[in-house]
Amino acid sequence: MPHILIVEDEAAIADTLLYALQAEGFATTWVTLAGEALALQERQPADLLILDVGLPDISGFEACKRLRRFSEVPVIFLTARDAEIDRVVGLEIGADDYVVKPF
Repeated sequence: MPHILIVEDEAAIADTLLYALQAEGFATTWVTLAGEALALQERQPADLLILDVGLPDISGFEACKRLRRFSEVPVIFLTARDAEIDRVVGLEIGADDYVVKPF
């Protein structure tokens, strides 16, 4: 069963994602900190990361840069940041897609 790691500090968003993904048969893990997600991805790699940009410990952009040092897992940014430059930066540092909240 494919495993998706959700890195999101807003519980309401995370709950919606968890419900929808689990209903479709995906295994999911939810964490609120990028540092925790990076450590988890090294120990137990997920098949996909859904990553917020505005996280409390480090930005999702920085987390994606660090992730790319050891993993090529697909990354989807899910964020409220809708500026074109943010989309460009997100994709240039290694994300596979960039989705703006609300979705």
